[in-house]
Amino acid sequence: MKIGIVGAGQIGSTLTRRFTATGHQVRVANSRGPQTLTELAKETGAQAVTAQDAVRDVDLIVITIPESKIPALGKTLLQSVPKNVVVVDTGNYYPRERDGRIAAIESGTPESVWVSEHLGRPVIKAFNNIYAKHLLENGKPAGTPGRIALPVSGDDAAAKQTVMTLINEIGFDTVDDGPLAESWRQQPGTPVYCADLDVAGVRKALSEASPKRTPQWTATDNSPGDFNAPR
Repeated sequence: MKIGIVGAGQIGSTLTRRFTATGHQVRVANSRGPQTLTELAKETGAQAVTAQDAVRDVDLIVITIPESKIPALGKTLLQSVPKNVVVVDTGNYYPRERDGRIAAIESGTPESVWVSEHLGRPVIKAFNNIYAKHLLENGKPAGTPGRIALPVSGDDAAAKQTVMTLINEIGFDTVDDGPLAESWRQQPGTPVYCADLDVAGVRKALSEASPKRTPQWTATDNSPGDFNAPR
C-alpha cells in the first residue's frame, strides 16, 4: 500500500517505522521541510517529501499534527485527493498542554469530528490512545494472549476495515468504536486512553466512557502551558 503521513512527531515517525517494516511504501512530511527528515528516511526507507507530495497518488493518508495546527492545514491540502483514499486522524486535543482553547471541542464536538470538518473530508479515528513507544515496541503476533487492542471509529465501513487491517499487520488487535460521532469514547481522559487493554478490556472501557470533559482535559483562561507545566 502507498501511505502518506503528514506529521513526523512521535506518532508520525513511529507509524513511518512500523508501516515500512511491514512492507508499505511511505512518504512522510512535516512542517519544517523534507530536509529535516533525512535521518528518518535513511533509517526506514521512507521518502521524505512536502505535505503536498505526501498526499499525492497514495492509497491512505495519516494526518498526525497538533489539533491547533489543523485549521491552518485546512481543506486545500486534500481537495484534489480522490474520494476513495482513506484519511486517518490520530490527533488528540490537549488544551492545557499545547493547543489552547478550541471552543467547538470544549462545547462537546468530538475531536475528530472537528478535524473532519476542517479538512473537508471524512476521517477514520485511530492510533490516538496509545503511547508512541508502546506503538513502536509492543506489537505482538495475532492470537497472542493479552494482545493490545486499539479502538477505531469512523463512518465508512470499508475505510475502517482498511485501517484495522493495517493495525493488525503492525501487531495489534482492533475494536470497532462505531461512527465518528462516537469517537469521544477514545479521547484523552476516557478509560481506554493509554491503557494498553486487550479486546475485552477495550470494549468495556469504551462502554464506560463519558462525553463530559474532566478539568484535566478542559482549557483554562491561562491555557496553554506545555506538557511539563500544563495551564
